[in-house]
Amino acid sequence: MVQPKSLTSEQYAALHDGLVIPAHPLALTADRQLDVRRQRALTRYYISSGAGGIAVAVHSTQFEIRDPQYGLFETVLRLAAEEVERANLQRPFLKIAGICGPQTQALQEAETAAGLGYDIGLVSLGGLPGLSEEEHLTRIRAVAEVLPVFGFYLQPSVGGMTFSYEFWRVFSEIKGVVGIKMAPFNRYQTLDVVRAVCHSNRRDEIALYTGNDDNIVNDLLTEYRFSIDGLIVTKRIVGGLLGHWAFWTRNAVDLLERIKKVRRNQEFSQEWLTLNVEMTDCNAAFFDPAHDFHGCIPGIHEVLRRQGLLEGRWCLNPQEDLSGGQAEEIDRVYNAYPHLNDDDFVADGLELWLKE
Repeated sequence: MVQPKSLTSEQYAALHDGLVIPAHPLALTADRQLDVRRQRALTRYYISSGAGGIAVAVHSTQFEIRDPQYGLFETVLRLAAEEVERANLQRPFLKIAGICGPQTQALQEAETAAGLGYDIGLVSLGGLPGLSEEEHLTRIRAVAEVLPVFGFYLQPSVGGMTFSYEFWRVFSEIKGVVGIKMAPFNRYQTLDVVRAVCHSNRRDEIALYTGNDDNIVNDLLTEYRFSIDGLIVTKRIVGGLLGHWAFWTRNAVDLLERIKKVRRNQEFSQEWLTLNVEMTDCNAAFFDPAHDFHGCIPGIHEVLRRQGLLEGRWCLNPQEDLSGGQAEEIDRVYNAYPHLNDDDFVADGLELWLKE
């Protein structure tokens, strides 16, 4: 058994200050084999963009990497870890590994990730419809004995489950839980998590991150406030762990820094509400909610392909591609919101990132 890990004080402080953490895609060749050069280039892009971490082997990396015919789980974790080590960063940078499956599998994945130097396990609560809430909590406690845990509230439309407020209340008390990514794409369910954490004795030990790609700016600007035992308790969603931040990452880093300044100075402009809508409009094109998110991963790939970071938008599943009309929607938002992309930044760095 790998000895339990913990974050350094610098990592802990950075996590709670708020970080841009892209959900790392999978680079494939036309014959759907791993494109190692471009997989490394993606990690280099995120590091160069100023991201505060990467999340690997998560939904955007494609859950199929775990299937025996591909066997890419350890490989993609290792490639990303090597690039982070090679960068020799002088700032905190979190390596987060996606953890999936029943408890036995989840523990194996956590041990693999810990062995490769990963700092946190983002533990999926999806894909296990037979488990009760208590069984989910038992599984989380087990993984937390190996790696610090990021909880993950995944929307049901892409394989997640709906959990009760009471579940998140108990979840928040688990020692070893350092953060929760909220991605139910649902305001009520997001509020359940925030309220549960605020009622926990560990509320100051848990960092909240948005995974709600449909409401990024509002999530990051909102201060939640509850009266608990006669005291006013406030909590913010401090950063994002997002598939939407797997592209246009440089601009995401700038966005979060601007939002932090607004939070410090409490100077709010109505323009932020407009920006939230603009980003949500973009996300609708890329994530394809019009077709139940069928094209969400190919949508991410399409942006990276247009920028030259990926050769194509291929997925391991040959049936996974853009939906009808999605390419035209991506054209539309690209033209409508040119201030949101980082194409110039990518063009400047691409040759360097693609070097063997």
